[in-house]
Amino acid sequence: MYRYLLFDLDGTLTDPAEGITSCVSYALAHFGIHADPKALTAFIGPPLREQFMEYAGFDSDTAEQAVAKYRERYSTTGIFENRVLDGIPSLLARLRDDGYILCVSSSKPEVFVVRTLEKFGLADLFTVTVGSELDGTRVKKAEVIEETLRRLACRFPAEDFTDRSACLMIGDRIYDIDGAAACGMDAVGVSFGYAAPGELESSCARAVIHTPNALLAFLKA
Repeated sequence: MYRYLLFDLDGTLTDPAEGITSCVSYALAHFGIHADPKALTAFIGPPLREQFMEYAGFDSDTAEQAVAKYRERYSTTGIFENRVLDGIPSLLARLRDDGYILCVSSSKPEVFVVRTLEKFGLADLFTVTVGSELDGTRVKKAEVIEETLRRLACRFPAEDFTDRSACLMIGDRIYDIDGAAACGMDAVGVSFGYAAPGELESSCARAVIHTPNALLAFLKA
């Protein structure tokens, strides 16, 4: 039975499409690349640096510059171009009241994760919130998950977190599923995020969940 639920943020709890894609477009324009924000949803989920390299063919240094330009807009404007997905606040409240320990495990910089949760009044629902560092470290999902488990172990020292059978990762992209597998724990995919067609179905996710209510039913089964 699962007790510790680790949620991705973007595409799982919130819809950040407007903010992320507008900031990516802003960053690319700095390098003379003009792209329609609507065509940039692939940037929702994976680490930004790697995605800039894949999308635009940037080398490592140029990708770092692109990330800096992205954050120039995101830190003041893009972070607020976001909304909570329908049904998520009531789902989280129900899960907490039912005794689940809720966490956020996101590849987004932790400072932005915390600000987003605070903006939407969700921060107090989570026992542990983990993101990446602004210096580019801890961006891989497996690293984020391991840090989440480390902080949980500090909060619950009587628990054995080397046994991950009570832990479940919940996310909308294959990065979440693969990251959980690398950490020896189960994961489920949610289809209401930004996965490409077939992305979650072809992963090692235990299930693909289509609505917040269906996630609750899965956990109670």
